[in-house]
Amino acid sequence: MRLSSDGCGQLAMAEIASPFSQRRRTWKDRAFDHGFRWLSVVLASLVGVVLIAILVVVFGGSLEAMVAYGFNFLIRSSWDPLNNQYGAFTAIYGTLVSSLLALLIAVPLGVGSAVFITEAILPFGIRKIIGGMVELLAAIPSVVLGLWAIFVMEPTLRPLLSGLHETLGWIPLFSTAPMGPGMAPAVLILVVMLLPIITCISRDTLDQVPVELRFAAYGVGSSRWQSIIKIILPAAISGIAGGVLLALGRAMGETMAVTMIIGNSTNFSFSLLAPGNTIASMLANQFGEADGLQVSALLYAALVLMVLTLLVNLLAEWVVRRLRLHYS
Repeated sequence: MRLSSDGCGQLAMAEIASPFSQRRRTWKDRAFDHGFRWLSVVLASLVGVVLIAILVVVFGGSLEAMVAYGFNFLIRSSWDPLNNQYGAFTAIYGTLVSSLLALLIAVPLGVGSAVFITEAILPFGIRKIIGGMVELLAAIPSVVLGLWAIFVMEPTLRPLLSGLHETLGWIPLFSTAPMGPGMAPAVLILVVMLLPIITCISRDTLDQVPVELRFAAYGVGSSRWQSIIKIILPAAISGIAGGVLLALGRAMGETMAVTMIIGNSTNFSFSLLAPGNTIASMLANQFGEADGLQVSALLYAALVLMVLTLLVNLLAEWVVRRLRLHYS
């Protein structure tokens, strides 16, 4: 009887204590949840604060050049530090043209590589090796790619570029003879740098397409290529588009590899075979030795680059949202 009463007493005490212990655990959990939520808000807000601080600093530093040149800075191509005459049109043209042309070449290569890796076209082992090689390509430092472009890629491509000039020299894009570094080699090295980004994001997006869609396409008589083009790619188009626009932002801001191979000329030329310039390469070359109004002009160009990349990000959000609504 004593054991039974002790057991009943212990059970009763446990029943009395359990609401209090449950209440203590609930209070701790709520405190942890509130703390984690506020920590997340603070950390997320810190990113915005840093971005605003960068914009304020760059905008403040470029005010002198804005007052001196206004919007003419965007359409003038002269860059003369001796006479304080500055214009960023050559660098803006080089940034946009090199990025868009590189994207035009890299998108079919990257998306095609992603389809090749995700679909069972070849044995799994071969596809895994190719996917690993693409990922390793992203790990190569840009300075190494720049050196490879200078000593290997550009000398190898020069006969081909010379042939383009001899055949299509009447077109402004090929009107100058290739003499070494220029816009065309910069475009090709950007293709090499963008390819892993587009391939990896497209591959992850294609992997998330439900396998039932593939079986349904095969069930109605579609071939493999019909199911890929008409079913799988449209289902993954929003993620692929986001990756493409992310790669475009990367191309516009790439510095080291482009600086080493583009020629860094401030003279404007439509030709892809002539030396060119980008905003990022111009900043890398001149900021260390600049002073006075030239510093403000470079910060003005940096502000233009930040606005361009911001517009690309906003365009990416809009495109992804529209495609998601259209194909959902």
